Amino acid sequence: MSEDISQREATRTDPAVGAALAGVAVVVALAALTRFLEQTVPAATKGTALGGIAAAIEYPVYAIVLGLLGNVVLARLGLRERLSGGFRTEFFIKTGLVLLGASINFAVIVTAAGPAIAQALILISVVFFFTWWLGGRLGLDDRLRALLASAVSICGISAAIAAAGAVQAKREQLAYTASMVVVFALPSIFLLPLAASALGLAQPVAGAWIGGNIDTTAAVSAAGAIAGEEALQIATIVKTTQNALLGVVAVALTGYFAVRVERSATSARPSAAQLWQRFPKFVLGFLAASVIGTLYVTAVGSSAAKPIIGTVNDLRTLFLILAFVSIGLEFRVAPLREAGWRPVGVFASATVLNLLVGLGLAVLLFSGFAVE
Repeated sequence: MSEDISQREATRTDPAVGAALAGVAVVVALAALTRFLEQTVPAATKGTALGGIAAAIEYPVYAIVLGLLGNVVLARLGLRERLSGGFRTEFFIKTGLVLLGASINFAVIVTAAGPAIAQALILISVVFFFTWWLGGRLGLDDRLRALLASAVSICGISAAIAAAGAVQAKREQLAYTASMVVVFALPSIFLLPLAASALGLAQPVAGAWIGGNIDTTAAVSAAGAIAGEEALQIATIVKTTQNALLGVVAVALTGYFAVRVERSATSARPSAAQLWQRFPKFVLGFLAASVIGTLYVTAVGSSAAKPIIGTVNDLRTLFLILAFVSIGLEFRVAPLREAGWRPVGVFASATVLNLLVGLGLAVLLFSGFAVE
C-alpha cells in the first residue's frame, strides 16, 4: 500500500518537475542567445552609426530584453505560469554574486580605500535614509521602502535581494524594485559619461561619480569604459566598496525589522537563531570568495592566477545572464499598476539626490587623485 501511495505522489509531482526543467531550458536558451548577441552585434555594427552604441551595450540589456520578450510569448501561449518554477532568479544571482567576490582583490581597493570608503559611507547613509523617509511620508509598505532604499543607495538588484531576504519582502516587491533599477540604470550607462564630459570632470572624478550612482556593477563597468580607463578603475573600486557594505546593511535591516517592525505585531523579542536564519547568507559567501581570491592571487602571482580568475569570472557572467533573463521572464505588470506612482516618485527623487550628493563627494574626495 505504501509503495502505491509513493508511486501516486511521484506521478503527481513529475509534471511539476518536468515543467520546472522546461523553464530552466527556456532560461538557458535565452542566455545562450544573449551571449551570441553580446559577441556578434558589436562586430556586425562596427563602423556604422550604431557601432558605438552596440559596443557599449553589455549583457544585462540583451538578457533582460530577451527575458521580457520571452515573457510575452510564454504568456500568450499560456505557458508562463507552468514554467515559472524554472525561473530561479534568486539562485542565479546569488551564485553570481558569490563568484563576483573572487575577482575583487582588496589589495587593489587599498589604492583608493580612504576616499572610496568615505564616499560610500556618506552617500549610502544620506540616500538610504532619505529614501526611507520619503517612502514613509508617501505611505509605502515598510518592506518595499527597505528594498527601494537599499537598491538606490548601494548596488541595485543585488542590494534589493539582500534586503528582501532580511525583511522577508514579497516576490512582487522584489520584482518591482528590480524593474525600476533596470529602467533607471540603462540610460545612465550613456548619460553619465556624457554629463561628466560636458562638466569637464577629470577621469578619477568621473569614475567616482559613475561608481557611486549607477546601481548595477555591470552597468558601472559599461559606463566607466565609455568614460575612460582611469574612470573605469575608480568606478570599479567605488562600486566594490559599496558592495562590501551590503552585508552591513542586510544585518541592520534584519535586526530592525525583527526587533521593531515585526515585534509590534508579535510582541516577542527575536532570538539570535531567528536573526541568523533570516540573514542572507550568500553575503558571507561573497566575502569568503573575495578573501580566498585575494589570498590566491597573492600566493601564486597575478599572471599564474589570471586563467583561474578568468574562468571564475566567466562562470559569474553566465549566472548573472541567467539571472537577468529570469528577471525578464518573471516580470509582472500587475505589481507596477498596484503600487502606482508613489514608488516611482520615491526612486526617482532618491536618484536625483544620489546624483547631486555623489557629484559633490566625487569632486571633493577625488580631485587631484592619480591612478598609478
